[in-house]
Amino acid sequence: MESVTLLIRPAVALVGTLDTKGAEYQWVAQRLAGHGVDTVVIDTGIRPPDGFTGPVAVGQDEVARSAGTTIQALRDGNDQGAAVAAMGAGAAAVLAGLAAEGRLDGVLALGGSGGSSIAARAVRDLPIGLPKLIVSTMAAGDVSPYVGAADVTMMYSVVDISGINRVSRAVLGNAAAAIAGMATAHAGTAAEEGDRPLIAASMFGVTTPAVDAARARLEELGYEVLVFHATGAGGKALEALARSSLLAGVLDLTTTELADDLVGGVLSAGPARLTAAGAAGVPQVVSLGALDMVNFGPEDTVPAEFAGRTFFVHNPTVTLMRTTVAENAELGRRVGAKLAAAAGPTVLVVPRGGVSALDTDGAAFHDPAADAALFDAVLDTVRGSAVSVLDSTRHINDAELAVEAADRLHALIGKEV
Repeated sequence: MESVTLLIRPAVALVGTLDTKGAEYQWVAQRLAGHGVDTVVIDTGIRPPDGFTGPVAVGQDEVARSAGTTIQALRDGNDQGAAVAAMGAGAAAVLAGLAAEGRLDGVLALGGSGGSSIAARAVRDLPIGLPKLIVSTMAAGDVSPYVGAADVTMMYSVVDISGINRVSRAVLGNAAAAIAGMATAHAGTAAEEGDRPLIAASMFGVTTPAVDAARARLEELGYEVLVFHATGAGGKALEALARSSLLAGVLDLTTTELADDLVGGVLSAGPARLTAAGAAGVPQVVSLGALDMVNFGPEDTVPAEFAGRTFFVHNPTVTLMRTTVAENAELGRRVGAKLAAAAGPTVLVVPRGGVSALDTDGAAFHDPAADAALFDAVLDTVRGSAVSVLDSTRHINDAELAVEAADRLHALIGKEV
């Protein structure tokens, strides 16, 4: 008897406002079917669908309920901003469920500013590697509000998404072909046998020796280590990955972005930095790397309010400013509070010998009083919580301390398995 190969058609979620873009979604759904792709239509509109005659897998009522509200309440509220936020959150919950069930190989959305905002929120927390494509009238400008730290592909619609014409037919046809190809590839990709569990690590130039030593140890223990440069975008990407369920653990030795968030530097990852792993219950080992500095651009761009502070010109485009005793005390409290709130196993590494390459005896940022304020505040804040503490006299870039941090993370992951 000849063997029979069962072909599983990839599934693409179409996330859109069928009350304003129904005809366009109808056309795209037909194109996807022609490419051998199943569609899961999710209606994020507020009014009844117009121009879409195909099956809707998740109606707007269910999307609204997933956001904790109702369509009628959104209609009665007559608040476009609130409606966009609610339907984006609801669609995100729906997509998360589909992804968790293995019923999702890609997402495609079409829209203007409102539809793009809904779609961006909907796909923001989906796993990295799951194809996400937004065709938008906004894609010719700054797309950072829509892409964030996710692997979202933006395609400029050229003309408004308003009917099928010679231009929109070409653009939307390319979008359908693109997501069909990506979804087909995604559906045929499974974790290869022998794939190593993933660790995310944070690194800055002044903590590179620590992360290099820790990474070598973790690779020796059988992990694959993804290193994120703590430049704001790197921290956001690390947080996004921690939410994606792809990580076995996080080695967050370099939390410097929190200093930029507190003081007003140019490399902030936002106030949510250092929260995703804890919220997701991912094992984490966290230290205080480079909290002795705030980042600015060229020296002449440093705000006048910081005149008289201690600076180090790293290069012509990067100027570093030493954090103060008061700032370090607040940073310690913030780090401690985030770690104490973690739902998963957490180790805090306190490197009393210094927190960066510039924080050593005789170096530009050596300030024992500021370091002491940082260490005292973070230890006071985690006291009584479930956070374990590795309190060391070593410098953060000491290879033995880095290896011990890696071993602690390995032990935490072993307890979770």
